[in-house]
Amino acid sequence: MNYTEKVMDHFMSPRNVGKLDTYNAIGEVGNASCGDIIKLYVQIDENNIIADISFQTFGCGAAIATSSMTTEMVKGKHIDEALKITKDQVAEELGGLPANKMHCSNLAADALHKAIKDYKAKNGIV
Repeated sequence: MNYTEKVMDHFMSPRNVGKLDTYNAIGEVGNASCGDIIKLYVQIDENNIIADISFQTFGCGAAIATSSMTTEMVKGKHIDEALKITKDQVAEELGGLPANKMHCSNLAADALHKAIKDYKAKNGIV
């Protein structure tokens, strides 16, 4: 399986790993067929900007790389802008993923969307 240099970089040196000390939204998703689980911790400020974000991922190299890339892509963005991030955009930012690993990037985007929906529900934002 051939991964891009960028995928390998985010796998070998992932950004924003671990659980934030302070967060106000969480998104967790898993894929039963491959066993990957991604949990995102998000700190959203009073202006609905993603001030900080981190992840814990149990899964393959692609799942770790897409989690890392997703956190990099959305830090500092408004939650509505972050909700527009798609699995295809995550994969594109990494220079592509093998077809059989695309479900991993889908998990990262889904976890992000789940965290933002969690925040909106807790704060009465429609």
